[in-house]
Amino acid sequence: MEYHIYTHKQPITLESGVILPEVRIQYSTAGNLNKAEDNVIWVCHALTANSDVESWWPGLVGTDYIYNPEEHFIICANILSSCYGTTGPTETNPETNKPYFLSFPIVTIRDMVQIHDILRKHLAIHTIHTLIGGSLGGQQAMEWAIQEPSIFKHLVLLSTNAFHSPWGIAFNESQRMAIDMDPTWKNASLDAGREGLKTARAIAMLSYRSYETYVQTQSEEDSSKVDDYRATTYQHYQGDKLVKRFNCHSYWYLSKAMDSHHVGRNRKSIQDAFNCIQSKTLVIGISTDILFPVCEQEFLANSIPNAKYVCIDSLYGHDGFLTETEKITDTLTEFYSK
Repeated sequence: MEYHIYTHKQPITLESGVILPEVRIQYSTAGNLNKAEDNVIWVCHALTANSDVESWWPGLVGTDYIYNPEEHFIICANILSSCYGTTGPTETNPETNKPYFLSFPIVTIRDMVQIHDILRKHLAIHTIHTLIGGSLGGQQAMEWAIQEPSIFKHLVLLSTNAFHSPWGIAFNESQRMAIDMDPTWKNASLDAGREGLKTARAIAMLSYRSYETYVQTQSEEDSSKVDDYRATTYQHYQGDKLVKRFNCHSYWYLSKAMDSHHVGRNRKSIQDAFNCIQSKTLVIGISTDILFPVCEQEFLANSIPNAKYVCIDSLYGHDGFLTETEKITDTLTEFYSK
């Protein structure tokens, strides 16, 4: 994929009323727009992903897969508050010439969507064949389809919800509590909160996977062990891996953004919001997902006009939306054929 930067040099008013003087958007593209300008696949990424969708969704996006850059013009933009190039807490505040860090304003899913639409207009894209996203990416996709219903022909929502549940908010708050216990967290530094972030990621993994995932992948063959278990090592490994590639400030702000998701906020109702969607919609749930349980996707499919629901079996819980690409491809193929 090719990396690009667009700097929108006009003030942006966030949902909170706070104004950002300008916004820098990092995005990636693969393939080319066809003559009919109807082959755009726009991917909204999840919490700690980036715009290089081929790297984190292999088997779904890339040459020889269903979203093939030889046939499609694939776009993925890094989200507001992330640490991969788009304006966020680690970026420089143009008014102070210092990083924002904890002075960065709270961002919502709707703010992320505002940035996506600014980029869409900059790229002069008027029609999007498919808007797709899972988890926090799905929250962005459905909000965008509500706000700009005439743009999207197909909408694909995986492992996501109409509003973030008390259960999901509690998981996120538990992670932020772990970060807040790190004595370095309030330091004005890129390295602030690293140890807290390790613990936060370990907590998150319990919601991304399932009981059976750990049984099948982390069980001990030696029943005499009384310490140094595989599951223990795995939790530390996951924490260390994230700290090497992500920033604690972004993690904090993005988890807050996920909590903010509610399509009914300041609208007549959730159903009234969903009635705006004109896209042919596919909703995919993962049978073992405990963070976004299938009842949430069933609710989406029952509430969005012209929506179809499919449940995919997976060992990997919430992360199944990333790993079960063959099953997802089969589901998408059937969806597009009808």
